[in-house]
Amino acid sequence: MKLAIMQPYFIPYIGYFQLINAVDQFIIYDDIQYTKKGWVNRNRVLVNHKDAYITLPLKKDSDYADIRDRCLAESWGLERDKILNRLMANYKKAPYFEETYPPIEGILLFDKVNLFEYLLHSLKVILGHLNIHTPIIISSDVNVDKTLKSQEKVIAICRKMNASNYINPIGGTCLYNKNNFNQQNIELHFLKTQKIQYQQFENIFIPSLSIIDVLMFNSVDRVKSMINEKYELV
Repeated sequence: MKLAIMQPYFIPYIGYFQLINAVDQFIIYDDIQYTKKGWVNRNRVLVNHKDAYITLPLKKDSDYADIRDRCLAESWGLERDKILNRLMANYKKAPYFEETYPPIEGILLFDKVNLFEYLLHSLKVILGHLNIHTPIIISSDVNVDKTLKSQEKVIAICRKMNASNYINPIGGTCLYNKNNFNQQNIELHFLKTQKIQYQQFENIFIPSLSIIDVLMFNSVDRVKSMINEKYELV
């Protein structure tokens, strides 16, 4: 059984969906500490022919709080409307705007303010739109030692789930050691997204934007082909 484990990201880039599609089960962390400098509550889209951030504002809380304990700020309603207006203004002439805007609008209008619930819902909406049916499991529902960290925690979850293969994004090569996984009879592989390029109006192509951008300029069938074919396991 092939397994992947990731923290939730806000409408992430296509590589995140390649990872989900490449495994038999996908575990999403809710009981992991929120970090400010990652992609948990922000991503990039095309604005005025350049990349720009869209961000979920968060209520002030402890720097040590888990993702599941964080909430959207009271200013979210105003910020949400700004994001919707920004997407409308910058993508309304994109070839697949009519198909893509409704599910994205549904994500942004979701009425839960808990950060994890919000992100999980957004992920499921995109997966449904792409017809990806990999089971999603919440990490706190997997009974392992909660004091474990990093590689030890991942191996423990793999053993608990009877995973024979663990797949991680290529950025994890500095975090995980294949020999340590092999000692537990688990094969470790890293997913490397290949070059993906498509026409963004008449712009110079800007890579690695949110899946929003990919869907605005490509049919669902073409995006599925990118997800299935444009990567390698190393």
